Amino acid sequence: MSGLPSPADLSHATLVALLMHHGGSVDLPAEAFEPEALGDGRGAHHAVELASLDATTVRLSVVARPPGDGAGIEVREP
Repeated sequence: MSGLPSPADLSHATLVALLMHHGGSVDLPAEAFEPEALGDGRGAHHAVELASLDATTVRLSVVARPPGDGAGIEVREP
């Protein structure tokens, strides 16, 4: 599907959107970046799901990562 951003660009845009919505910053404990919290140190056990709830709201969730080692964007129809 053309027109989709790269996984890196989407990841960056998601982080910026989340931070800007919370006033530009979020306080996290240092433990949030430890390997046990991220999966294996690279976050490889987790993926981010962005779901449209209605015309004005989206939900950002951490979900199990699909099999494989490559990054990608999967579009699912509701």
